[in-house]
Amino acid sequence: MLLYLDNITQLHSPIQRPMATKSKPASSSSSPNSTSRKTSWSFFTVLLTVLSPVLVATLVYQLDSFEPAHFPIHELTQPPLKALKKNDHMLQGSELVGFKQLIGPEDIAYDSNSGVIYTSCADGWVKRVTINDSVSDTIVENWVNTGGRPLGLALGHDNEVIVADAYKGLLKISGEGEVELLADEAEGVKFKLTDAVDIAEDGIIYFTDASYKYSVHEFLWDVLEGKPYGRAMSYDPVTKEIKVLAHDLYFANGIAVSPDQQYVVFCETTMRRCRKYYIQGKKKGSLETFIDNLPGLPDNIHHDGHGHYYIALSSEMTVALDLAIRHPFLRKLMGIYTKYVGELQVSKNSGVFIVDLEGKPTEHYCDLGLALISSGIKIGNHIYCGSLLYPYIVRLDVTKHPARATV
Repeated sequence: MLLYLDNITQLHSPIQRPMATKSKPASSSSSPNSTSRKTSWSFFTVLLTVLSPVLVATLVYQLDSFEPAHFPIHELTQPPLKALKKNDHMLQGSELVGFKQLIGPEDIAYDSNSGVIYTSCADGWVKRVTINDSVSDTIVENWVNTGGRPLGLALGHDNEVIVADAYKGLLKISGEGEVELLADEAEGVKFKLTDAVDIAEDGIIYFTDASYKYSVHEFLWDVLEGKPYGRAMSYDPVTKEIKVLAHDLYFANGIAVSPDQQYVVFCETTMRRCRKYYIQGKKKGSLETFIDNLPGLPDNIHHDGHGHYYIALSSEMTVALDLAIRHPFLRKLMGIYTKYVGELQVSKNSGVFIVDLEGKPTEHYCDLGLALISSGIKIGNHIYCGSLLYPYIVRLDVTKHPARATV
């Protein structure tokens, strides 16, 4: 301010003639020392501008308590599997079932006797969807609200629906719509993310708890931490006994009983594989690989009744995801970004991967425009896909839009 006033005073002062004295060389407006100081300050300002975010990020990284673990990447050495046939533009020709009436329809179960689809929605509703040749004739009914977040569904033998509710636990909904809690803990450990369910012919219920540490709204943190908090379990409705069949699973997800009732197949999302646990026969109680090196992250798995399993892939395995799986420090950076900036969008090219009873790939339906597809089932000529993201079920007529040979 003083400098400003001084300049104004000089501007309005009377002009004075110079005195007749020996002239001196005109001095520059800024001395070399002044120029040097300005250059130094400019350099310091730029340096501070560049380094400050780096220093802050480094400090946040060092102080943040989140410490991801190493995945067993020695088990992920092979390239992703490829199916014999592929349709990588499945949105072309697809239809939207229950548009804006189904919020995040995560899983789908079909009652062939009534022609009704049961689906589990993010608003707590298990909805019944009557399907027809034309999607415009679809009828959506709000059937039962669990008060939680229903995920996996399975139709029981006595007109009941078994629900894996992420918050509530393992539930049974009677034909009359009454909700009963079957289980919410095993071995003294509460379920945190009850995920998928299927029922054997003898009535035993098989289900997964994806994580006993993180809830459904925190599932990304389970993936980022890289520790095996998942379990596969069974529930006997007669004795009420709960058995943990497999511990230490990496985000235990979809589960399906084999058509011969000899084993169950369950998915481990972050390890990109499905494993099978024998429930009958000489191998009873043993665990082995069903399929690994999947081309994406598996979610639910369903048997179609005709010798094939439909494995929903929530995202393809991108370079970014692969690097994150292999390097804990990248997952920590992703966690810090999620915590302090916003959610990461990592899912793309989602779809359904189809394999035979031996785990050999046969067909792959996907699309770059799809994200977080969570389930896929075959009904007639159509594949129906549920998701965590969309307000509808995606339907594709595979006779009109088939997968084509990839070689």
